Amino acid sequence: MSSDTTRRTVVIVDAFASARCLAPLFRARGIDCVHLQSTPTIPDVYAASFHPDDFVANIVHDGDVAATAASVAEHAPIGLLPGIERAVMLADDLSERLGLPTNGTALSLTRRDKFEMIETVRRAGVPGTEQLLAADLDTLLDWYAKNPGRIVLKPVSSAGNDGIYFCDTADEVRAAFGKLLGARSVLGQENRAVLAQEYLVGNEYIVNTVSLHGRHHVTDIWKMHHLHANGVRDLPAGAELMPRHGVEQEALVEHTLLVLDALGIQNGPAHSELKLTPKGARLVETGARVCGADVHVPADAAIGESQLDWTVDAYADPERFAARWDADYVLNKHARIVNMVSPVEGTLADYPKLAELQELESFHDAVFRVRPGQAISRSVDDWTFPLRVFLAHETEASVARDCLSAHYLDGPGFYDVS
Repeated sequence: MSSDTTRRTVVIVDAFASARCLAPLFRARGIDCVHLQSTPTIPDVYAASFHPDDFVANIVHDGDVAATAASVAEHAPIGLLPGIERAVMLADDLSERLGLPTNGTALSLTRRDKFEMIETVRRAGVPGTEQLLAADLDTLLDWYAKNPGRIVLKPVSSAGNDGIYFCDTADEVRAAFGKLLGARSVLGQENRAVLAQEYLVGNEYIVNTVSLHGRHHVTDIWKMHHLHANGVRDLPAGAELMPRHGVEQEALVEHTLLVLDALGIQNGPAHSELKLTPKGARLVETGARVCGADVHVPADAAIGESQLDWTVDAYADPERFAARWDADYVLNKHARIVNMVSPVEGTLADYPKLAELQELESFHDAVFRVRPGQAISRSVDDWTFPLRVFLAHETEASVARDCLSAHYLDGPGFYDVS
């Protein structure tokens, strides 16, 4: 059954993780949302984040794109966008078929396949990372012999920092390749080849954008923090929100906009991860969807609006977007994200020091992945942080102090595990 034709409709493909928050924002603007499930089964890592009551209908894609397009067309949507990484290619196909604002299918693969992504960027004349796509170990070891030192091995298509290995020796390369090839990523996709890339030296950053007909707006820029913990090198410890302008920001934004154009990202949100190396900015990867990890929460607290709000604007009120797309964001508050890193595993009984954490002057909010009574594991990637803390305050020093205080509270004493 189609939705009320007196109301406008937007379709979101796989509205999981942070994208779960888009439908309420659209509804607040008088726009109904239809959910399109890209596979019959929702991956376990996303199941809890799906809120079916936010949608007027749920369409389940069974692999027949023409049939799915016909079902979507019944709702006469004004827009169709992906919620998570695995939804990008289906969203490209359907939006193009239905004549909606789209990034099209011509470069769709380059926005999902991490190897093709970097190759496409380099062909466009944008400096990129040295890399190799290897389906057999001998080829990989031959390449490594010519590129010794630290390299990164990862799945060609995944999410978060799933399946990422930093290797310093041939033995480590051999071991990581054995773990990756044939394994399934967190999205349930088999790794039929392994992507090897040079290790980029330098700080890591996030640049979030929303585009409309080729006009790109930078919604927020983050400087990442990392630590070594639980046997993992460069485990994401959190991030700090940066002002829109500065020496680092200018280099990052210039590179990001070149990447967006090279990858054909003309409409909708994008989440780009980059490093500032001694040779300049280099792309790690770009996702043609909203940023995850609920980064919109501290961004909204500090700026007054987030990438999600700009995404809704692009579809709900394109005239408003066009009138202000080149306006820079301004920090009303300073903000940071702190990932709490569990060193323990078992069944969580309680967070004994949670009250101390919540009493920090700049504490704004927290998102729990693990609650008392649930299983907790040692934090080794984005999927195993038990909770994520958001700090926001008018004074930068308060946020910096509370970030260090949160890390101090973290550790074995923060978790009561049975």
